[in-house]
Amino acid sequence: MSSTQISSEQPTRDSSAESVDLKLEVVVIPVSDVDRAKGFYGSLGWRLDADFPFDNGVRVVQFTPPGSACSIQFGTKITSAAPGSAQSLYLVVDDIEAARQALKARGVAIGEVFHAGTPGAQFQSDGKSARVNGPAPNHASYGSFATFSDPDGNSWLLQEIKTRLPGRGLSIDGATLTDLLRETEERHGKYEPTAPKHHWSIWYAAYMVARERGRTPDDAAKDAALKVEGAKR
Repeated sequence: MSSTQISSEQPTRDSSAESVDLKLEVVVIPVSDVDRAKGFYGSLGWRLDADFPFDNGVRVVQFTPPGSACSIQFGTKITSAAPGSAQSLYLVVDDIEAARQALKARGVAIGEVFHAGTPGAQFQSDGKSARVNGPAPNHASYGSFATFSDPDGNSWLLQEIKTRLPGRGLSIDGATLTDLLRETEERHGKYEPTAPKHHWSIWYAAYMVARERGRTPDDAAKDAALKVEGAKR
């Protein structure tokens, strides 16, 4: 969860209960026109995962933002919420200016970058909030925002995070990580004999991020090689 609220409290742990992973994978958003929403989210460059129509009138469309472990779904007969009632859905970025420009280039009407003058101002868009123009001082993590909405008025809140608080990153289960590390090692082994001198971590990081974003192994290897070449300049 992304938040400007920072807690030092440790969660209460019941020693008699086994801890299990509970991964938030999908958020349902309410829309009035499924095809219009599909066109909008497709125009953002988000990955279309599914578009399943069923005989009973149910239709489920799923998109995943680049680099996200969580997807969105919308469709027909999947929620009773009013179209446009999903507000301030977080999209975390590491460079809010670059992310804003990329969205503008895709035709998105996105607001200017701002930071909250008082706690919670990022959630208030009625003109009476204490939003302060410009990024947070020194681009402090968790402090800079920009907003845009889909055609129904469901709103999205970009938040810039350059350095996460300890333990607050994206998680991945052990089996998946093991498989990905083995694949990365194999691919790097093929690349290394003809590669310029580099630290393995540069290639590994670029490859693993690319794979997590849905790139094929071949394309991820190309991305990693470009990262190495860029680091040598």
